[in-house]
Amino acid sequence: MNVSMRQLRAFLAVAEHRHFRRAAEALHLTQPAVSRLIADLEAELDVRLFDRSTREVIPTEAGRYLEQALARVLDELDGVLGHARTQADPLRGRVRIAAVPTLSAGLVPAGIARCAADAPSIEIILRDQNQAQVLDAVRGGEVDFGLTVEPATHEEFDAETILRDPFRVVCRADHRFAARSVVPWAALSGAPLILLDHASGSRRLIDAALAQQGVEANVAIEVGHPHTAFRMVEAGLGITITPALSLDALRPGLVALDLTPEAYRNVTLLRRRARSLSPPAQTVWDTFRDIALTLA
Repeated sequence: MNVSMRQLRAFLAVAEHRHFRRAAEALHLTQPAVSRLIADLEAELDVRLFDRSTREVIPTEAGRYLEQALARVLDELDGVLGHARTQADPLRGRVRIAAVPTLSAGLVPAGIARCAADAPSIEIILRDQNQAQVLDAVRGGEVDFGLTVEPATHEEFDAETILRDPFRVVCRADHRFAARSVVPWAALSGAPLILLDHASGSRRLIDAALAQQGVEANVAIEVGHPHTAFRMVEAGLGITITPALSLDALRPGLVALDLTPEAYRNVTLLRRRARSLSPPAQTVWDTFRDIALTLA
């Protein structure tokens, strides 16, 4: 069956106006052109759609059925096409992103605020998830892109590292480390450590740094978020190692110190391999890159 949108819209116009000339004026076409579109449609469907007289045009039973069904379908189609059209505008549309908690709190708010100022017609939907969940959401196409710690492997993703985020040690102000400006990794041996659990993308890198520096790690508590770790440190339960971007949550009474030699995590923008971003998603991606450059 070879039915065109022009034929269907001409049919609806004639059914609405009950007149070929008025339908032609509404469509900005000539009356013969509209008559030809209706004739071709009736031939393609092999059914008469209108009863014609010198005064008016009345839909047949088949025409009335087609009019009711087609009006609803074309309204839905117009909505779908309108949404697709907005996705071609780099400053308008909906963008879904997923980010690990330390970035949701430390980098994402600035990125969303910048987008709200520069592209207020972009709607950003954020998922605040752990590393494994962010990778799954990107892999499954549930989000446009992820903001995360660089994964161990890149086979399934296209990635862009936008920031190097160093690790810091956090202790209470009355801890023996607090008077130092820099803490060697070796000094952490035997100290009770409060670390992010293995769902965090940072934990793999922290464990690797501890092992590389020969630290006898005494992991006393594992938590899901740096804010929880800070509360544990406040309670005197140990010290924590955390990314620098999480330090905005420090409260008075806690001290953050540099570690030597420096170890860091790569903050990475991540999308499915060989999948292009929509124009609004590319705008948000570029905005996060620019925000990271100012932090660097």
